Amino acid sequence: MLVLLFYIKDVMYTVKCDRVREIAPIVNLKDVPHSPEYFAGYFNYRGTIVPVIDLCRLIRGSLCRIRLSSRIILVDYKNEGGKSNILGLLAERVTETVMKPDNAFVQPSIRSEDAPFLGGIVMEQGEMIQYIDLDLLPDCVHFLPDEDNGINDSDQN
Repeated sequence: MLVLLFYIKDVMYTVKCDRVREIAPIVNLKDVPHSPEYFAGYFNYRGTIVPVIDLCRLIRGSLCRIRLSSRIILVDYKNEGGKSNILGLLAERVTETVMKPDNAFVQPSIRSEDAPFLGGIVMEQGEMIQYIDLDLLPDCVHFLPDEDNGINDSDQN
């Protein structure tokens, strides 16, 4: 499988590329009061309002450091109604894509109930790389729209 490598603080993570729509540069995000701490904001992606999750905040508890290599990874997900949506994932040092065998990731012996999206781990050149399961991630962030969120281009003013 083809995977995208990136960092959250000094730890390397990966996601499968089959769900990655695009890797976008950092843009100004619309802040939303009273949203979860890991919610970085919304932005307009080609006429679609996209929620962005700060993966550093979600996983490690601190804000993503903005670097030249920090990016918003745009991924596709299906909501509970089966409608396709886009989710932005803010990550540091989005570096490259590599091929990994499907069976290369070993499940850790301890799993977190609060982070079931954290999957298997693979070793590469003495460094651990943890897999983030994009099938489980949307269920763990509860501000995502279940159905049509009613936002369109005319509502953006």
